Amino acid sequence: MATKWKMSGSLLGECNCPRGTVSSVATKWKMSGSLLGECNCDWGCPCSFDAPPSHGSCRGVYTWVIEKGTYGDVKLDGCSVALPGIWPGAVHLGHGTQLVLIDGRATPAQRKALETLGKGLAGGPFAVFASVTERWLPTIVAPFDVRLNGIRSTVRVDSGKVYELALSRIKNPVTGDEEELYLDKPTGFTAKRSELGLSTVSRFKAPGLEYDNSGQYAEFSKFLYAGP
Repeated sequence: MATKWKMSGSLLGECNCPRGTVSSVATKWKMSGSLLGECNCDWGCPCSFDAPPSHGSCRGVYTWVIEKGTYGDVKLDGCSVALPGIWPGAVHLGHGTQLVLIDGRATPAQRKALETLGKGLAGGPFAVFASVTERWLPTIVAPFDVRLNGIRSTVRVDSGKVYELALSRIKNPVTGDEEELYLDKPTGFTAKRSELGLSTVSRFKAPGLEYDNSGQYAEFSKFLYAGP
């Protein structure tokens, strides 16, 4: 007959998981919404076709506008999070510098969840970016003003002092007519289908990271993720 027993106390643990990997005790999460992306590449962005970036290096921002989401028991509905970053070469070659940019309307619990996700500690596409990042700048929390309208969406963070983005369709250089362009990529890790365009305004400024990508590549898509 087995001996009866009981115990109480505190458990402290750690792991040596590599940067951007997920531990076996990671919190379950899911989210869906709209994704706005932009970078310094020419229109179309060769990186989407596994080619080197247009100008040798890569800098840009992905902004996730969450319509529905949860991280454990924390609801993420209506939250936004962005990952501004810069790489000296193609993103997959690594050595990137990034930071997590969080909507100031988020509660403390939501901020913690979004920072955990943004740094790739719970899987998903965030972990892919974290795996090629060697330096994280301090997380920034600031008010987001997001106006969703497909490829004509806009984002302003801290009234544009930190980040400002306006998307547009590409115009035909001969007729001046707008071009409606889409990329279907079943193997894409941020989105499976994106509308391709350009940024009429794209400026980011924070300590240690500043650039202007206005007039370069931009995209809009819908996303659906779950992890770990």
